[in-house]
Amino acid sequence: MENKVSVNNNGVESAGITKDYQQAVVELIWNGFDADASEVSIEFDANTIDNILEVQIVDNGKGISFENLSSTFGNFLDSIKKLSFQRTSYQHGYKGKGRFSFTAFSGKAIWSTVYIDSNSQKYLEYDITITKNSKDKYKDDNKKVSTKTSTGTTVKLLDLFGVTAYSFTSEDFKKILAQEFGWFLFLNKERNYSLKINGEPVAYEHIISDSDINNLTINDENQTPHLFKITFLRWNDKIGDKFYFYFLNSQKREVAKELTSFNNNAIGFYHSVFVESLYFNAFNPNDTEQSGNLFETSKTSPVYKALMTHLHKIVRDKQKFFVRGEAAEQLIDKYEKEGVIPKFKNNKYDQERKKDLVDVIKNIYCIEPKLFQGLNKEQQKVSVGLINLLLDTEERSNILDLIGQIVTMTSEERQEFSNVLKKTTISNISKTINLIENRFKVVELLKKLVFDLKEFTNERDHIQKVVEDNYWLLGEQYHLVSANESFDSLLNKYIQVLNKGAKKKKAKIDNEESNRRPDIFICRKQFTTDPLDEDAGIEENIIVELKRPNVDIGKDQLRQIEDYLDLIINEDQFNSSKRFWKFYAISNRLDSYTIQQQEAFKDKGKRNLVKAIGNYELYAMKWDDVFMNFDLRHKFIVDKLQFDVSAIKEELKSKGILFSKDNSTVITNSIIDLQTA
Repeated sequence: MENKVSVNNNGVESAGITKDYQQAVVELIWNGFDADASEVSIEFDANTIDNILEVQIVDNGKGISFENLSSTFGNFLDSIKKLSFQRTSYQHGYKGKGRFSFTAFSGKAIWSTVYIDSNSQKYLEYDITITKNSKDKYKDDNKKVSTKTSTGTTVKLLDLFGVTAYSFTSEDFKKILAQEFGWFLFLNKERNYSLKINGEPVAYEHIISDSDINNLTINDENQTPHLFKITFLRWNDKIGDKFYFYFLNSQKREVAKELTSFNNNAIGFYHSVFVESLYFNAFNPNDTEQSGNLFETSKTSPVYKALMTHLHKIVRDKQKFFVRGEAAEQLIDKYEKEGVIPKFKNNKYDQERKKDLVDVIKNIYCIEPKLFQGLNKEQQKVSVGLINLLLDTEERSNILDLIGQIVTMTSEERQEFSNVLKKTTISNISKTINLIENRFKVVELLKKLVFDLKEFTNERDHIQKVVEDNYWLLGEQYHLVSANESFDSLLNKYIQVLNKGAKKKKAKIDNEESNRRPDIFICRKQFTTDPLDEDAGIEENIIVELKRPNVDIGKDQLRQIEDYLDLIINEDQFNSSKRFWKFYAISNRLDSYTIQQQEAFKDKGKRNLVKAIGNYELYAMKWDDVFMNFDLRHKFIVDKLQFDVSAIKEELKSKGILFSKDNSTVITNSIIDLQTA
């Protein structure tokens, strides 16, 4: 029987029917799912040259009731679905246009449907036919009692044009289906919903980057609990033009939707949130006031407001997690490739500085991604460069206040950002590293003086000046008292050093040897437990005699040190039992007498010791011992910071510091210019 649609053929043509075969198939698939189908399949046979004669879209839905045929196929721009689910955004056929979408690639469509008759409760079947050239007419025939025992509809599309088998098997087509139906299949995966092409399920899992499902219970004013199932999905690619909260009733049909709070971002945070609940079975999203219907709820209800607060928090937390992870990594990768991130040396320290900068950028990006958007390359470099400069100064904590003036931060965001900024000040680390680098340079240059240029290097003009300016070579913990000064002068400075703030009082040593001049005198108060007096500390002092590198330390040199020892022992102001004294003689080599003395005191367990009397010890050391001690003390730092000593040597050469035999004074002055304390 031929029937007339409530509009003529030209009216259908002008109503905006899709001309894209892919979108046409999407509309027809949705018609199946809208009819409560759990399975929809696209089926076709292809010949050897990829041609197909027909395409079938098969579903196991409830079929098309013959009694409602005039309300579905007979009414254009209207349908029974519009009456039942007028607020459902995924009901693509609710305007009655979806059935005409076949005209995008087919000249004829036949719907073969099986349904249960509401009166007889029997399975009935019949066919509906529409042709492209007569869209304002549809024909129903072959109505009969069906031998089938399940409902469903098969749409057979004939007289195809513009399509081949590849049109329905290409990756592009499958991607469109995954993007269109992925969320629907995900929500219904427990019910085993499927979409297939010739029996092969359409994969959609790969388009989902992140998913999370949790339940929430909210009590209304009567303490009646309402359970909500919340599904968060983040997509690999943008799907649609906006991001929504979708509210679904117990039949998983959408009754309303609301924009999320992250629609104005350009960070690739593509997301959808689906909320399922019995609560939405009687939900009226159009009410602006509390409804008088006891069985109807609206957006003004306390439950809905509490739900929205929770939903916005979910999306905000997910966005932060995404930005801190993927989005921030993508931003940093982009900045690295485009040269926005400043160049850092490939050592541990500079890499820590870089990590510090990257962490701060990520945290700022997480708080407000817009701060890094819409900037050209030069603006990006300036922004990142300014942050880097602030991090390298004492002003790094002010970054928090600066960002706080630009964007509003929650208390949690402020605390989190503050914790990032409360790391050890990079400028202090920088000063320390520069100091250590300079000390390595001092050691390298001093080696040249005492080894390579030993014929031209003397105590007073070279070695003493170097050690006086770098007495850390003999111990980090000491304070320099004097260098090349008489014992009278030494005593006065010594008193001032140990008694800071004390009133100056001229002291004098009553000994004809008081004009003797030790090369270096350093001391420290060491407040460690005295084994003989637990309530007091001890004081340690060192006097050093530096010998010309080509002079071996022998009996005469040790006798000179012993003279200093005798003077100290006999001076009342120096010889407290709480004061310990060490005397060092340093040169390149030791003669046989000195070596024998070291052997004689070996049982004391102290390396390089040649004499010990009470609180007084005398040592003979080689410069190589001094350098070895330095290397061992700094080994951990060298390993952690990956210092390249050879690179330091090259740097010194590049600055014109040449290790020629007439350069002892030049090298000495270069050492003195280095900041090492």
